[in-house]
Amino acid sequence: MHLTVCEPTAMSTAMDPPREVSYPQSSCGTGDSVASLDDVAVDFIANESSEESAGEREEEIGANTELTNKLTDILTEQPTHTETVSAQRPDSLSLAMAEPERWTSRGDGEVNLRMGELGFAAEPPVTVDQMFKTAVERFGSYTALGWKEGEQMKTMNYQEYYQACRTAAKSFLKLGLERYHGVGILGFNSAEWFISDIAAIMAGGFAVGIYTTNSPEACQYLAENCKANIIVVENHKQLQKILQVQDKLPHIKAIIQYKDALKEKRPNLYTWAEFMELGRDESNTQLDDIIATQKPNQCCTLIYTSGTTGQPKGVMLSHDNLTWTAFAVGRHVQLTEATKSQEIVVSYLPLSHIAAQMVDIWVTMKVGGATYFAQPDALKGSLVNTMREVRPTAFMGVPRVWEKMQEKMKSVGAKSSTVRRKVAVWAKGVGLKTNLSKMNQNGAMARMPVNYRLAKKLVFRKVRKALGLDRCTKCYTGAAPITKDTLEFFLSLDIPVYELYGMSESTGPHTISLPNAFRLTSVGKLIPGCETKIHSPDQEGNGEICFWGRHVFMGYLNQADKTEDALDAEGWLHSGDLGKHDDNGFLFVTGRIKELIITAGGENIPPVPIEDAVKEAVSLCQVNGDTGAPEDELTPEAVELCRKLGSNATRVSEIAGGRDRVIHAAIQEGINRVNENATSNAQRIQKWIILDQDFSITGGELGPTMKLKRPVVMKMYKEQVEHFYKEVVTPSTPDNSLPPK
Repeated sequence: MHLTVCEPTAMSTAMDPPREVSYPQSSCGTGDSVASLDDVAVDFIANESSEESAGEREEEIGANTELTNKLTDILTEQPTHTETVSAQRPDSLSLAMAEPERWTSRGDGEVNLRMGELGFAAEPPVTVDQMFKTAVERFGSYTALGWKEGEQMKTMNYQEYYQACRTAAKSFLKLGLERYHGVGILGFNSAEWFISDIAAIMAGGFAVGIYTTNSPEACQYLAENCKANIIVVENHKQLQKILQVQDKLPHIKAIIQYKDALKEKRPNLYTWAEFMELGRDESNTQLDDIIATQKPNQCCTLIYTSGTTGQPKGVMLSHDNLTWTAFAVGRHVQLTEATKSQEIVVSYLPLSHIAAQMVDIWVTMKVGGATYFAQPDALKGSLVNTMREVRPTAFMGVPRVWEKMQEKMKSVGAKSSTVRRKVAVWAKGVGLKTNLSKMNQNGAMARMPVNYRLAKKLVFRKVRKALGLDRCTKCYTGAAPITKDTLEFFLSLDIPVYELYGMSESTGPHTISLPNAFRLTSVGKLIPGCETKIHSPDQEGNGEICFWGRHVFMGYLNQADKTEDALDAEGWLHSGDLGKHDDNGFLFVTGRIKELIITAGGENIPPVPIEDAVKEAVSLCQVNGDTGAPEDELTPEAVELCRKLGSNATRVSEIAGGRDRVIHAAIQEGINRVNENATSNAQRIQKWIILDQDFSITGGELGPTMKLKRPVVMKMYKEQVEHFYKEVVTPSTPDNSLPPK
C-alpha cells in the first residue's frame, strides 16, 4: 500500500570544490505495467538441492581476498584534482581546440570531462565503440545475449553482437539517419532493442529509449525533442502510437517493427529482417568515418526523465558517461570478467531508464557478461520462471519487485502447515540476527553459528532456489525508496538486498552498498572517483545531496535554463534529494526538497519517513497479475488480522472510508504508535483515510519506475485532501488522543 503525506559525506560544505580538467581530445578508431510475481511459490521445506550454494562459494572466495583488497585500496585512492592531466589512450591523437565548457545543452556540443590524476577518475576516456571492440577482442566467443524463441534458448556471442550492431548502424545510415538526431526505441527488452541502441550510437545519432506505457502524445513529444529520424517499435500495438502522430513528426524517415509480422504494408515501414538486410552489403567506409570522428566527451544517449512535474527533459549522456560509469561500477562491486567466471543478468526493467541500461547493457558488456531477456509478461508472473532457468549471478529489482516477492512469499507461508511455519519463523529469526551481526562487522565473521548453518540447509537454500537466486551473490535495489521492513524480510532469508542511489543525470549509480559495507536504509557509499557534498546542512546534518564525477551528465537537450538549475557555478550536480552521512560515511536519503511540507510555524517536514513508518505496519490490498491494477481483495495477512480483531472484512471496499469501525480503530492504534515516535508535534499524523484502491501505474499515481507522482496524487485526490481541512483536528481531540510533545 502506498501512503502520501498531504500538504495545502563524509565531505563537508567547507571542502574546496573539485575542478574540471582539460585533456587532449582523442580521435576514435574503427513492460508494460508492473504487477505481482504471481507464480512465485516458495516451499520452505522442499527437497534439498544437491548443488553447491552461493553462500558456500562466497566462503571459498573469502579466503583469498586479502591480496585483492590490497590492490583495490591502491586503485581506489581518491584523486587529487589539478588543472590538467596527461592521461590518454596511447593511440590517441591530440586535437587543437578551444577548451569545452563543463556543460552544454547543444546536441552537437562537447564538455570538459571531470578527470583526476589517480585511481578510477584517471581512467583514460573511451567511446562506446572502443569499449565494445575491446570486449569483442577479449570475450568474442562468449555468450553476450540470450532469449527464448518458443521453448528454445537462442544466444549470440560478442563477435556476432558487434557485427549485428555494425550492420544495423549501416542500415540506419542508409535510411537517412543524420548526425546528432535520435533513434527512438519503443518496446520491451530484446536483442533488437540493444542492437538498435548501440547501432544508433555507432552511426552518430542518439539512442533514445521510450517507455512502453507512453501515450501517442508523449511519444510525439520525445520524437520531436530529439529530432528523431527513425523509430524502432516492438509490435503492432506500439506501431499504432507512432502512426497516430507520424504526420506531426517532420524528421521521421522510417519505422522498424522488430516483433511479429506487419499487419499492413506502408511506405518506409520495415520488418527487422528487411531493416538488417539494408545494411548487410553496404560499404564500411561511411560508418568507419563517422566512428573515427566520435569523441568521449560528445553526447550519444538521451534518457528522458519521467516528467512528473512537467514535460520530460532529455538528459544528455556522453560516451564517457556510459563507458566510465560501466568501468567504475564493475570494478567497485568486484564483478568477475568472463575469462574467469561469467556474470549473468536478466533484463526485464524498462530500458528507457538509465538503471536498466547501465546494468543490462554497459556494465555487463564491460566485464564480458551475458544478458538474458525475460518475457514481456515478466512482471505479471513469468519473471520467476526466467530466473529459475537462467540463474543470474547478479539481480537488480526496483522496490516494488522486491515488495511483491515478499507479499507472495508471506501469502504462501501463511498457508503452510504449523510445523513448516514454525521452522520458517525460527530460521528467519536466526537469519536476521546473523546477518545484522555480519553487517555490523562489515562482513567479517570468523565463523557462522551452528544454528545459521542449519537454517541455511533447511530453509535458505530452498528459498534461493525457488526464486532463481541460488547462485546470485549480488541483489540490488534502486530507482525508488524501499522500506526497512522489506530489507529485513529478505535479510532474514539470507538474501541481503543492497541499495544503490543515483539519478539519470548521474548516469545511474552514485553510491552503492556492498557486502562488506552496507547498512539498512542507507544507500551505501561513494563509487570511487565520485564525490558527494551535502549542501546547506541543518543541525542534524540534513542537506541537499550534490554529486561530482565523470558520471555527471552533459546537460538537458535544448534546455540551458534547466541545466543551469541542476548544475551550480562550481559544477556540482544538485540532486534535489535531502540526505546526510553517518559517522562511517554511509549516505542516507531522507526526502525530496520539493516534497518538504513547511508548516505555518516554519518547520520543514519530510513526508517520506512518516509514510515509510506507516507502511511498515499496514498492507491491505493485492495487485492484479495481468493488469498491474490494485484489486479489492485484502491480502491473506490482512484477512487474518481482521479475524483476530473480530471483523469479517475480506475486501478493501468494506473498510475504506471508515466503513468498518473495528479496523478503523486498529489502524488508528498503529497511527498512534507512529506518532509516539515523531520527532515533533508537527510531524504527527492528524488525519488519514483509506482510499478505495492502492496507487498504481495504470491508475496514474506511479511512474514507470514505481516512483510516486506526488503532484498527480494531490490533484487526483484533491477532494479527500480538502476534506481533511474542513474540520481542524489536534492531537488532543478524541480521534487522536495523544498529548502534545
